[in-house]
Amino acid sequence: MAAAGSASWQPQEEGLKEICGLLEQQISPYSSADKSQIWQQLQHYSQFPDFNNYLVFILARAEGKSGEIRQAAGLLLKNNLRTAYKLMSPAHQQYIKSELLPCLGAADKHIRSTVGTIVTVVVQQGGILGWPELLQALVNCLDSSDLNHMEGAMDALSKICEDIPQVLDSDMPGLAERPIKIFLPRLFQFFQSPHTSLRKLSLDSVNQYIMLMPSALYTSMDKFLQGLFVLANDPAAEVRKLVCAAFVQLIEIHPSFLEPHLKNVIEYMLQVSKDTDDEVALEACEFWSVYCDAQLPYESLREFLPRLIPILLSNMVYADDDESLVDAEEDESLPDRDQDLKPRFHTPRFHGSDDAEDDDDDSYGIWNLRKCSAAALDVLSNVFGDEILPALMPIIEAKLSASGDEAWKDREAAVLTLGAIAEGCINGLYPHLSEIVAFLIPLLDDKFALIRSISCWTLSRFSKYIVQDSGNKKGYEQFDSVLTGLLRRILDTNKRVQEAACSAFATLEEEAAEELAPRLEVILQHLMCAFGKYQRRNLRIVYDAIGTLADAVGEKLNQPVYLEILMPPLIAKWQQVSNSDKDLLRLLECFTSIAQALGTGFSQFDQPVFQRCINIIQTQQLAKVDPISAGVQYDKEFIVCSLDLLSGLTEGLQGGIESLVAQSNLRDLLLQCCMDDDSDVRQSAFALVGDLAKVCPVHLRPRLSEFLDVATNQLTTPKLNETIAVANNACWAIGELAIKVRQEISPVVMTVISCLVPILQHAEQGVNKSVVENTAITLGRLAWVCPDLVSPHMEHFMQPWCISLSMIRDDIEKEDAFRGLCAVVRANPSAALSSLVLMCKAIASWDEIRNGELHNEVCQVLHGYKQMLRNGAWDQCMSALEPPEKDKLSKYQV
Repeated sequence: MAAAGSASWQPQEEGLKEICGLLEQQISPYSSADKSQIWQQLQHYSQFPDFNNYLVFILARAEGKSGEIRQAAGLLLKNNLRTAYKLMSPAHQQYIKSELLPCLGAADKHIRSTVGTIVTVVVQQGGILGWPELLQALVNCLDSSDLNHMEGAMDALSKICEDIPQVLDSDMPGLAERPIKIFLPRLFQFFQSPHTSLRKLSLDSVNQYIMLMPSALYTSMDKFLQGLFVLANDPAAEVRKLVCAAFVQLIEIHPSFLEPHLKNVIEYMLQVSKDTDDEVALEACEFWSVYCDAQLPYESLREFLPRLIPILLSNMVYADDDESLVDAEEDESLPDRDQDLKPRFHTPRFHGSDDAEDDDDDSYGIWNLRKCSAAALDVLSNVFGDEILPALMPIIEAKLSASGDEAWKDREAAVLTLGAIAEGCINGLYPHLSEIVAFLIPLLDDKFALIRSISCWTLSRFSKYIVQDSGNKKGYEQFDSVLTGLLRRILDTNKRVQEAACSAFATLEEEAAEELAPRLEVILQHLMCAFGKYQRRNLRIVYDAIGTLADAVGEKLNQPVYLEILMPPLIAKWQQVSNSDKDLLRLLECFTSIAQALGTGFSQFDQPVFQRCINIIQTQQLAKVDPISAGVQYDKEFIVCSLDLLSGLTEGLQGGIESLVAQSNLRDLLLQCCMDDDSDVRQSAFALVGDLAKVCPVHLRPRLSEFLDVATNQLTTPKLNETIAVANNACWAIGELAIKVRQEISPVVMTVISCLVPILQHAEQGVNKSVVENTAITLGRLAWVCPDLVSPHMEHFMQPWCISLSMIRDDIEKEDAFRGLCAVVRANPSAALSSLVLMCKAIASWDEIRNGELHNEVCQVLHGYKQMLRNGAWDQCMSALEPPEKDKLSKYQV
């Protein structure tokens, strides 16, 4: 190819012809050539230093070639520059930049657009400072009267604003002001352009800066808002959509700017929430949820509710082109397509009281106007509660009573509405709950699949209250009708209904818990029947429902009659799926719940399950470094699910796990997992360390100091907030190890304490509740086993520690923590004097200390202080307590 010059660079005719020929073959649908071979040939040419010069030459100057070939050259150039720009010689970089600038105003719109994309990549790779001519060229084009020039520059500028907005908001040598300040007035001017493309691109560009809010935009906010009001009723839907997006972002990030104009903005958003263009209406409907989260007065919205609610309800009716209407026809006999099987991520094990809740997962379809409006109504009902019912109920009743097949979408939307307000308006709905449920139950058998599926969902939204009312005869009968109705729908022939019923049933299971025990046989028969007939996608939900059932009924599941229904199909599936099959993940999760529920009853299945978990972890750790030898691609989910199942086995089998652990290399694998670079793997690994410490610490002992060191490291990380769940589990594991190995924990005690105290001191600042509880418990356990090491430092943490202890529910972990409290107070009573009131409050937080020994220790501590405090000081301390707290302390004879 040609030698490198710069401005003097010229392509060789032969090379040009060859590259154009290859590009033509690559893009031609009729070419018989092997596309992968052409691709390899182009990659081969990429080795030549001036290949990219040829591409830019074809894009910019090959006038005789078709627009498609020139565009193809441009797209290949863009991809090459992404990886190779920084490695190119300055002369070649300069040649490419000099060829691009004149093309900003090319006559062909597609060429202009491709040039804009390449310009953005060059700025991304080389920085704006490396191309001072670009800013001037953009300004010249924007200021010209030629539409092609204005559009080309605006297209390039909007791409820079979207991909790398910060580069225009930085100081530039030789420029008196930041580039954004030069461009903003021109962008505002284009808001009034007669050309739709310029109005759209300019507004889109400014919107990219709402989040960053550079001072140039901050100081010209009035001008921006004026511009938005001018564009508010733009004839082009794409512009109105951007106006809505601007208002949504402003109300979310900088609500104070909109406060003076709030009524006008709300009035406008009401109008566009029913825009004839669905995309505009969707963007507008985002406003209502965001408004409720912004720190703005609800009063301003209240007066608009009677007009807003009918709009939202109207939007919640299925549109004729909604993709769900097509999906809803899918019969169970149709195999799932690969794209139906969305990835789902396992939540690693978390030791504590507030496990993360799964959000309602609307796994069907994309976000649309119907879902957005329903979400807005849900949020509004939580803010305004029963106030919205007078505007809402007449519409719901009218829609529900609409008869005839053609009105089914209205009836469906009314049922969706009831589900959306179930939480927020429950006080107003509760007196009518049995009528609502009685109305919904027959809809489970409606001829329209989407009415059957939405009725499942809406009933699940009321499940908490349906279960609460099952104590009386009428409520019990209704609970039974809901349960059997959902079980019927689990065996529906329609996939959509199967999924809705299974998910709704899982919600009901969580609420009903042991109430399900008398019906276990019939529930298991239905679930296992579904297990036998569902396609892969919905099969995953059956696993969840079985796991949730096991969590709900616990050891009641451990009956031969139930296990005969439940286990054979699961074991057959277990033997059928390979160690790299994603479906195995759901099965591992399901077995985790079953192992915990069955307890020692799982021992008949434990050996193969335990061994397979070990094999999976081993294979995956090998795959991480050598996927070829492992025979599988690395996927951390398999390690996390296997660790969690081992935890479930340990919790269920208790000491019965000991022989399995003894014969395996679990200890070494586990230590490796505790040091993994992935936080989910570490999180589950430390949960298992804690579980094993409780039942067979002897097998961790040979590497105890290493386990303690890596656990302590999790608490000393500078970015603790990012891995708080790992720190939580590591902290709990240290406490569990401490009470088993006693004095052997002493080398790490001071390091651990120095990490735990700041967590307690910042407990008020929104630290996760479980983390605070586990911190308080572990501190107590360390104090119990090493009081001589901990007591000299008590005054640094007594106050926040006592406050945290008083928040913990009564259980064995709290007992351990209070043993530690008594031990350090005995060792250093004067250090706790200044926190005595808080300590009394912590003691009063017990309903009852069932452990006689601990009860006596607490008595001794309180009596010791009563004797120590003379001259009314003890009475003064008691007077700081609330009457119920004093009552609780009377149990200790003080």
